[in-house]
Amino acid sequence: QVQLVESGGGLVQAGGSLSLSCAASISGRTFSSYAMGWFRQGPGKEREFVAVMPQSGINTYYAASVKGRFTISRDNAKNTVYLQMNSLKPEDTAVYYCAARVSLLVRTTPSDYNYWGQGTQVTVSS
Repeated sequence: QVQLVESGGGLVQAGGSLSLSCAASISGRTFSSYAMGWFRQGPGKEREFVAVMPQSGINTYYAASVKGRFTISRDNAKNTVYLQMNSLKPEDTAVYYCAARVSLLVRTTPSDYNYWGQGTQVTVSS
């Protein structure tokens, strides 16, 4: 069983930065067993992929819209995954969710993830 809690959202001006955290409480497996992803859902939009870090932590994958601006990282000792967001744009405004799945395969579809946090709001003003 996995429980995920996001934090770090808020209001920021365009061009600014925010750092999101997602702390995991896990039973039965270690945090390193999980691929961790970040997704977001803007107003009136479907939930979309942002970034993913597989179990290995070696490779990372990003949506084209955030590549070069966002960085995903994880600290297995702290059971935490992070999303550093730089050069934020108004179109980045959304509720950001972290998600976990047990698999060696990288997936970018929300339905492929088993566990979700409650989300944290990020608002970027122009």
